[in-house]
Amino acid sequence: QVQLVESGGGLVQPGGSLRLSCAASRSIFSIYAMGWYRQAPGKQRELVASITSGSRSSYADSVKGRFTISTDNAKNTVYLQMNSLKPEDTAVYYCNAVVISGGSEFGSWGQGTQVTVSS
Repeated sequence: QVQLVESGGGLVQPGGSLRLSCAASRSIFSIYAMGWYRQAPGKQRELVASITSGSRSSYADSVKGRFTISTDNAKNTVYLQMNSLKPEDTAVYYCNAVVISGGSEFGSWGQGTQVTVSS
């Protein structure tokens, strides 16, 4: 349905910032919702932040006030700005897109990008 390519991960010290990008293969106007998930070793994948086509955003409690999700419609890209990073933010971050077609939802995933917060 949608190809997603993430970028922007890396190693950062506690308190630092990173911006993740997720480029979609189609106009994000045609995508119902996009989100960022993360999965740490030994843990389940969890939703970090999401944004709908109507620009409504939501965040996990653990990242509220530190992370911001946004879109650039001209570039078909969704961003996750991560500030005040903590070691517990270390995980592989995945981009997700949900498309509604024929009354059904179809989800697509990116390949993931590693974020490591460590001194």
